[in-house]
Amino acid sequence: MVFAVSVVVGAIKTATALVGGAFWFLPTFMLAFAYYNYELFDPENRVINQQQLRTEYDFIVVGGGSAGSVVASRLSEVPEWNVLLLEAGGDETELSDVPILSLYLHKSKFDWRYLTQPTDSACLAMEGHRCSWTRGKVLGGSSVLNTMLYIRGNKRDFDEWAVQGNPGWSYEEVMPYFLKSEDQRNPYLARSKYHATGGPMTVQDSPFNTPLSVAFIQAAQEMGYDHLDINGKQQTGFANFQYNMRRGSRCSMAKAFLRPVRLRKNLHVALWSHATKVLIDQQTHRAYGVQFLRNGHIQTALARKEVILTAGAINSPQLLLLSGIGHKEHDHIAMGGLVFKIDKPVSLVMSRTVNINSAMRYAFYGDGPLTSSIGIETVGFINTKYQNVTEDWPDVEFMMTSASTPSDGGLQTRVAHGIREDYYQEVYREISNQDVFGIFPMIMRPKSTGFIRLKSKNPKDYPLMYHNYLTHPDDIKVLVEGVKAAVAVGETQTMRRFGARFYRKAVPGCEKVPLYTDAYWECALRRYTLSIYHYSGTAKMGPAHDPAAVVDARLRVYGVPGLRVIDASIMPTITSGNIHAPVVMIGEKGADMIKEDWGIAINYTAWHP
Repeated sequence: MVFAVSVVVGAIKTATALVGGAFWFLPTFMLAFAYYNYELFDPENRVINQQQLRTEYDFIVVGGGSAGSVVASRLSEVPEWNVLLLEAGGDETELSDVPILSLYLHKSKFDWRYLTQPTDSACLAMEGHRCSWTRGKVLGGSSVLNTMLYIRGNKRDFDEWAVQGNPGWSYEEVMPYFLKSEDQRNPYLARSKYHATGGPMTVQDSPFNTPLSVAFIQAAQEMGYDHLDINGKQQTGFANFQYNMRRGSRCSMAKAFLRPVRLRKNLHVALWSHATKVLIDQQTHRAYGVQFLRNGHIQTALARKEVILTAGAINSPQLLLLSGIGHKEHDHIAMGGLVFKIDKPVSLVMSRTVNINSAMRYAFYGDGPLTSSIGIETVGFINTKYQNVTEDWPDVEFMMTSASTPSDGGLQTRVAHGIREDYYQEVYREISNQDVFGIFPMIMRPKSTGFIRLKSKNPKDYPLMYHNYLTHPDDIKVLVEGVKAAVAVGETQTMRRFGARFYRKAVPGCEKVPLYTDAYWECALRRYTLSIYHYSGTAKMGPAHDPAAVVDARLRVYGVPGLRVIDASIMPTITSGNIHAPVVMIGEKGADMIKEDWGIAINYTAWHP
């Protein structure tokens, strides 16, 4: 009884801290959820923080996000190796497990709350013309804050990596590592050679979809697109999203890879431990340890074998930059705010959806609208006129949602995206909390590249981030075609059964541009420019003759023995789709490379299409 009360008290405190009391039903919900899922909140299961650290480890893994969780877990499979995982944030909470609440974690204590430097090329509807760059500052990293979308990318993405001089990274060579992680729970996919069961990372369909989910697929078929498995043989087409979800709750990478091995004596996890410096021998240039801030004190841990940076595409290069190493950044961007009004009460209006009934349904049965990933239900990959349709290498992704910016009345989506209050009120006030759906067209292979610079030599100062979105004219051309295609999908006969019509409110700042011309869409793109948080390429993998390369094909930092980078930073080019699944694959493959390089036999099964 004491334990049950403490769980509820903790849950109420968490709810208050994260959402400011916005959801009055949470105490009751948490009481029921804790009662029926007590094993999730057992302190012996939940807490994973080593208080007393050794002075020396075989490996130090810096960053407990998606890649770091994988690397630390896999390296600690070798019982004679001692592994330390440093994480700047704390642990997950009960609320982070609830899929529909993901946007309420943005700008919370789980988020680094990064903002880009202001520019005039994009994000003009945001506060101070600065894009919000959400990054997870929590064990599990951004897998605790993201929308759990499982997309591997396109076959050609990885084949291009290999062609660029990175042996071992072709599609056929990386597929075993996608399969190694996967525990596919969808019966219609589990027997496919493109999927696997039994891995640590659960992949499943959402237990809940609105009627719009089926309609999106039918609308795509009406336009001539296939309904398929976008993680299978062909990518061009439409499908329901697959999610990193387990029994209706978020399956973060901490939950997948770290909690099952929390009792290993050779794995120490140090929370609230902010790495401030990689220690490098001035004579040999070898990395030999890490300096980090914990409990208000600077501490040092030494690495007998290697230091491995898995802190993500912002924090890993920041540490590298402090050592004079670093390069460019890639990110997918989309146009936000493409809204379609409908007459049927079938969308996810938050004031109607999030209530005591849906909370109890989630608590008792693990289904219902709270298992929705903020309404993101259907994915489409299309080719614009700038892409050869015979190549199956689409250049635009559609994220199709049963909710959109005004669906919560401006309560949190606006805040998470960084939209100014005056912009929201002018554009969305008249349809706040009404039934709508959204389509977010996202460019797959942007040519605009940004960069990251140090603000100072103080590692606690956030780096200066320059996104450079929409500075290459080809990106504008592709996205404009994507927007026009999205409008066409939203106004098909299938969608009109719901009374769908494009919300034709003129975009503030674009009044002097003729409506719905290419110039108008460009103007709109530069205002509600939505980062999809797919930062990558800041420590590029490439051959030694590539002046932009930071790591080699085995992810070793050039010129610094004993130092590797294993996260999205190393992507030579960004993959075609949401990048979380490729990041986990990079973690799996990187861990095996370390084992091989230190004489440990690995179990690798070749894969062929």
